[in-house]
Amino acid sequence: MRIGIISDTHGTLRDSVFEVFERVDYILHGGDVGPVDILMDLEALAPVTAVYGNTDRFEIRERCPKVAKLELDGFYIAVTHGDQFGVPGPEALHREFPEADIIVYGHTHEPRLVLVDKTVTVMNPGAAGRADLKSLPSVGIMELEPGIPPRARLVPLED
Repeated sequence: MRIGIISDTHGTLRDSVFEVFERVDYILHGGDVGPVDILMDLEALAPVTAVYGNTDRFEIRERCPKVAKLELDGFYIAVTHGDQFGVPGPEALHREFPEADIIVYGHTHEPRLVLVDKTVTVMNPGAAGRADLKSLPSVGIMELEPGIPPRARLVPLED
């Protein structure tokens, strides 16, 4: 299973996201979505599980939870924006979600891909929406196969 991982679109969905996510089976959005149209555009590519972030308004908060927990291909996944933990780090998120094999978060706009406790993959795909001083826009791709550790990479976006 191929998963597209995105966060912090803040109302901007770049054309390059559609290219990178062209063959994904599922999409995880780590919050700060912007208008609900962003989710609808992503849902045209694949099923989406999204959470709301600290800047999301009522329409997203009504549609999305603060934390989503799901299982894909035998992997237990937790998705959170992370703002409820201040500026979360991978180890702190692992303490909050000790049962998760994979943790996806946003909020910091800093792309990170870390292995915690030798088995837990923690990914922040960075901010996909707008470039800022911290980093260029990016998303993540994760490959899941039962019985094999997740394979993941961060993908810079061009536009």
